[in-house]
Amino acid sequence: MFNFKFEFINRIKKTLFPFYKNSEIQFIFSKLQEDFPTKPKKAMFVGGCVRKHLSNEKIDDIDIATSLTTDQIKEKFKKTKLKIVDSGIKHGTITIVSKNFKFEITTLRKDVKTDGRHAEIEYTENWQTDSERRDFTINAIYLDNKGNLFDPQLGTIDLKNRNIKFIGDPNKRIEEDYLRIIRFIRFSIEYESEAESSTLEAIKLNLNGVRKISKERILNELIKILKNENFINIINKKNLKEVFLLIFPEFKYFERLNYLKKLQNRLNLNYKIILSILLIDGKDNHEYFAHKYNISNDLRQFLKYTSDNYKTMLENKNFFKNDLKKNIYLIGKENLKILNFLKFSENKKNKLDEYLNIFQRIQSLNIPKFTIDGSYLKKHGMNEGLLMGKTLKILEKEWLKNDFKISREKILEIIKKQLS
Repeated sequence: MFNFKFEFINRIKKTLFPFYKNSEIQFIFSKLQEDFPTKPKKAMFVGGCVRKHLSNEKIDDIDIATSLTTDQIKEKFKKTKLKIVDSGIKHGTITIVSKNFKFEITTLRKDVKTDGRHAEIEYTENWQTDSERRDFTINAIYLDNKGNLFDPQLGTIDLKNRNIKFIGDPNKRIEEDYLRIIRFIRFSIEYESEAESSTLEAIKLNLNGVRKISKERILNELIKILKNENFINIINKKNLKEVFLLIFPEFKYFERLNYLKKLQNRLNLNYKIILSILLIDGKDNHEYFAHKYNISNDLRQFLKYTSDNYKTMLENKNFFKNDLKKNIYLIGKENLKILNFLKFSENKKNKLDEYLNIFQRIQSLNIPKFTIDGSYLKKHGMNEGLLMGKTLKILEKEWLKNDFKISREKILEIIKKQLS
């Protein structure tokens, strides 16, 4: 009931106070339109922010299309306090950063030549022409700063019907940039869309083209897919699932999603956890993926940590029994919940009751803190340094071994031994 009220209030706020009425956004448009008071509009919103506005979703970054050139854009903002970033200038994009927003401002253009990865472009002042080079109809809806729509590809109809549709010939759109195959998967998942047969044929015909795309761009799209709250529903989309696994054959444990769909409310899911569920086994499958896509150190370490603990779990029959309290302390409750899920999903013979029992124990057990620290050791004659660190580890190990207990006599005995 609370969620319904919150959603209803949010919708009312978005209707009465749409994003484009924000003062920072209005300032951007006033600068772009400056010196052209009597001419046609020089700028309109396009892409994700329009799509999300129409769908009552949260808007983050803002894309603006303009008939101004990149030099004209820079000139208009150079005397303002806003940050100007021109790293995308070769693609016709200038980024303007204000206090609360990042604006990607791109000159209207048409593709002159494409190779499946990059496009040679030519600037235009024709909004229709600009719309024809975009990927999907739902991404070619334009909105001015007064709330008026320009919808040359009828994207609002497809958005309402949750239909992800390429603009014009799907083959041509895909051949312009093969990443659009993965983007199609992403939007189909997000809007729970059913693919048309002609679109699926075009995708399968052009699948080999994905090899031409940089691994960085592919990984970026994949992470967006895994972050989507509807991702798990892909298991019910036979054609989409087939294409997804042809692109990402490393996901050998995709069927774990069948279990995850039933138990997802018991895990604090994020894209890292979902990735580990798709990859982790006892054979370092994740290492091949990490190398292939050159993933971040943070993600690499998370997968390695989960994999190492998974191997320990497989080797230790007491992992979720006598050693559970110790493992909660060493590994953490959330990480143990992931391992419990992996254990449950690895074998169809594993029983749900056992999984739930372990889950409840992980939830309910309270683990004490290890309270001995460097200041305690200092009081007993030990100086800071490697010896202090080593001694703390010995004391902690003894404390864990004795069910989170250690006597004062034992502490002093260990300190004395280390100082001798």
